[in-house]
Amino acid sequence: MKLKGIKKLTGEIKVPGDKSISHRSIIFGAISQGETKIDNILLSDDTLKTIQCFKDMGIEFDIDEENNRVNIKGKGLNGLREPKKPLDCGNSGTTMRLLAGLLVGQNFSSTLIGDSSLSKRPMDRIIIPLTKMGGNIKGAHNKYPPLEIEPSEKLNGITYELPVASAQVKSAILLASIYSQGESKIIEKKVTRDHTERMLDYFREKDFIGRQVYIPGDISSAAYFIVAASIIKDSSIVLKDIGVNPTRTGIIDVLKEMGANIEVKNVRIVNNEPIGDIYVSYAPLKGISVDEGLIGRLIDEIPILAVAAAFAEGTTTIRGAEELKFKESNRIEAIAKELSKMSVDISPLPDGLIIKGGNKLTPAKVNAHKDHRIAMALSIAALAIEGESEVIDSHWVNISYPDFYDIIFTI
Repeated sequence: MKLKGIKKLTGEIKVPGDKSISHRSIIFGAISQGETKIDNILLSDDTLKTIQCFKDMGIEFDIDEENNRVNIKGKGLNGLREPKKPLDCGNSGTTMRLLAGLLVGQNFSSTLIGDSSLSKRPMDRIIIPLTKMGGNIKGAHNKYPPLEIEPSEKLNGITYELPVASAQVKSAILLASIYSQGESKIIEKKVTRDHTERMLDYFREKDFIGRQVYIPGDISSAAYFIVAASIIKDSSIVLKDIGVNPTRTGIIDVLKEMGANIEVKNVRIVNNEPIGDIYVSYAPLKGISVDEGLIGRLIDEIPILAVAAAFAEGTTTIRGAEELKFKESNRIEAIAKELSKMSVDISPLPDGLIIKGGNKLTPAKVNAHKDHRIAMALSIAALAIEGESEVIDSHWVNISYPDFYDIIFTI
């Protein structure tokens, strides 16, 4: 994808429904009894994989792609049927890890597979707690996909301290706990997103009867344009109906500390999730040290935060983000390598990055590393640089934001 720098960014920008909440709405709709109606759902490569997995287990879906609506005919907590083939999670770690938690509690066998990238991502982090609960789950070398799951005699509750800050691990345990005996207690050293807890409470209010769900705009997708408006002079934008769950707004807190002009207005609660409108206009940024305690609240936004830091005056240091090594790419190495091609003074650390801002950036040919968040972060950098850049493998944005470039080309 070839991109030229722009002079300013203005107007109202629409971002897709939240990917994390979309996955979870599909899961809870499928295991509830009766119809669940979901509006503003993200229909991307990842979420469509989750839908297909449930189709393979006998759940019916009515999908309206034009209006981003999905109706699910749920079969109840014990209504899933044994799939006739392995469940293909594609590139989606969320699909694999959350379904593993759900499937250890079923009375049938299943296998979870993924693409070449997902097959290299660590699954021992869910295998260990699910096995401690009594789950019968195994992986290649007991660490990697494919995951083989057999019925268990019974699952028991567990007290478990998360060794890594991971909402996916937490969610796998929570989903298994629906089918377990006794109480489960999960201990977090760092805050991680709590969408599973919120949606579990929302569906449990009606004893897992189908519900109406509205998916807020994805703050991780909004983050690219929040940063763009912050670093491109004379910019002023509005992002409406965005999820402002406090476990996800670390990017706003950090950018404000850097000097960004951001306001969140009209906050309200919809199906247990806070939603608001985000107003952003250009402001000079300064480098900061990012508190390690914030990492769990902005882990997906660190690539675009690195772009913001490149345009800030002074040095930005990010630590405590080792988890970035285990995403769709090693995001620490990927963003450092590619931004350096644009003349950014950026150094990778074992658990983060050091970015020395203030240099004049130059256009370049950069690579997305088969990672949607790297592709979008580099694309925003390109928009803020005079001249033409090219992002190789840009199609990976379809994982979370299929309309990303359509939006850019209408700016």
